[in-house]
Amino acid sequence: MGKSLLFLPDISGFTEFVQTTEVEHSQHVISELLEVLIAANTEELQLAEVEGDALFFYKENDVPSLERLLALSEHIFTAFYSHLKLLEKNRICPCSACSSAPKLQLKIIAHCGELQFLTVQNNKKPFGSEVIEAHRLMKNSVDSDNYVLFSKELANTIGLSGNYQSKLYKFEEGTDIYDGKRLDYLFSVIDNNNLKLRSFLTANKVVFNKPPSFILEKEFPVSAAELLETLTNYGYRSKWKEGVDEIIFNVNEVTRLGSEHVCVVNEKHLDFVVITKEVKPGQLVYGEMTKSPVPLDALYQFYIITSLSADRCKLVLETYLEAKSPLKKLAIFLIVKAVFKKNVAKGIDTLFELLSSKNAVSETMYAK
Repeated sequence: MGKSLLFLPDISGFTEFVQTTEVEHSQHVISELLEVLIAANTEELQLAEVEGDALFFYKENDVPSLERLLALSEHIFTAFYSHLKLLEKNRICPCSACSSAPKLQLKIIAHCGELQFLTVQNNKKPFGSEVIEAHRLMKNSVDSDNYVLFSKELANTIGLSGNYQSKLYKFEEGTDIYDGKRLDYLFSVIDNNNLKLRSFLTANKVVFNKPPSFILEKEFPVSAAELLETLTNYGYRSKWKEGVDEIIFNVNEVTRLGSEHVCVVNEKHLDFVVITKEVKPGQLVYGEMTKSPVPLDALYQFYIITSLSADRCKLVLETYLEAKSPLKKLAIFLIVKAVFKKNVAKGIDTLFELLSSKNAVSETMYAK
């Protein structure tokens, strides 16, 4: 048997992140990041398991060269921190999970050796002493949470020396004792300033030179943050949005600028994208637009939330209906505006009832 590669990207700060932030959004953030790490696998490594905050990859009877492993590691770090930057720049949610996500870091542990395998429910998984050593190396004494670490066995196999340096990597020697056994390794702390992060689109703030087609206002018996969460959680949409049959969206994504969802109404698909606009300091805003409504050319809606107290807020919904042709403009003036406003108002009333009943149930449970 030849040597096999064990490769474990591990998200640093995961435990504290999950325990001290909103659970649902923290799960979404971690899921997104794990998907990013899996997609960044350029060496066709096999994914043995997702271990909470880490991925366990292997490559049977093959150890890529030093150049390929360093390139793979750089690619993974770049993808990870590029996505964190996207989450930071396009964030609309004020919760602790979304605001603290950019503090997460990444470490990569790599090892090699002869592997044994277990087959559990037709799934083949690496097994044995080399797997144990790779996991032990994750608990090391490196004074950083942002690094790449190659075991001495792997370093010798690929020809990595303890004085290897490049623009991104500056390897040092390290050692730790595990259950009386010494494990040597080489590690390099990663300076993120040396990563060429990928560019991404940021949504520009929409500016209108005309007043809204109509405005609706209503006070809600919940905090501003809770109302925003309800509005941006598309899983709730069909419960209060009037006339909506289904909402199609990415369930593992925290809603942010540029997020997309499809609203199905009478078997017609309306493609929405999240946008934003300027609001007063302290206000929260969620906006979305579609260019697929009939008979309009475009529809813009902005939910502007102002906190009134810890458990009360005010919602102002601004709606812009756009049409280019004189016939469509006439239709808006005569029919569409009134009908659409009525449906939207009914949806807001339903949302109010939904949150009021939810709040009442919570207060009853707390009183008990």
